[in-house]
Amino acid sequence: MSFRVEVWGEYACFSRPEMKVERVSYDVMTPSAARGLLEAIYWHPGMRWVIDRIRVVNPIRFTNIRRNEVTEKVNAGSAMSAANRNITPAPIIASDCIAQRATMALRDVRYVIEAHFEMTGEANPTDNEGKFTDIMRRRLEKGQFYHQPCFGTREFIAYFKPCELIHECPDELRGERDLGWMLLDMDYSDKSNIKPMFFRAVLRDGVLDVPRIDSKAVMG
Repeated sequence: MSFRVEVWGEYACFSRPEMKVERVSYDVMTPSAARGLLEAIYWHPGMRWVIDRIRVVNPIRFTNIRRNEVTEKVNAGSAMSAANRNITPAPIIASDCIAQRATMALRDVRYVIEAHFEMTGEANPTDNEGKFTDIMRRRLEKGQFYHQPCFGTREFIAYFKPCELIHECPDELRGERDLGWMLLDMDYSDKSNIKPMFFRAVLRDGVLDVPRIDSKAVMG
């Protein structure tokens, strides 16, 4: 079953992996970000979201933002060890490891995500496409979600609703635009060696067609 979901927000940052320190966004929402947004609305182990295309509704606009970030994170192994010994793990003092970094983000974004779901081997006997379709439709109409959908980072909130009208392509996006190599998703087939997958992203009249993971257009 296919869905069209309109999403929008004030800011977005779909970080390019080749940028190590400063965050620089792709020109357009990535398929993996679109999948994550749909999973925030509805996820079930018996289904898997597949992104078919992403329509860019608003003109592409960048802006510079400076943000405070921390340079350290809690070590999961240390935290588990402390919990097992019933002691308090060493805290992270934000004021001691704070760093101000620049972000090249997108502003005033709006997209239409076109996607469908496929059943997985973890579906229960009572699970079926009709059941998942009804649940997703209901959650979209009521604005329900498991956790706040976002555009790349948690502070960039994404709003959503069912798409009832396909917007016209902005004049400046008409024609063909090569966006270069874009992250498609992560390959989890080997849990001990998770790899990124990329594809050559081309925006045609504001529409980004997304290849399937098993397509020859995808490079691991």
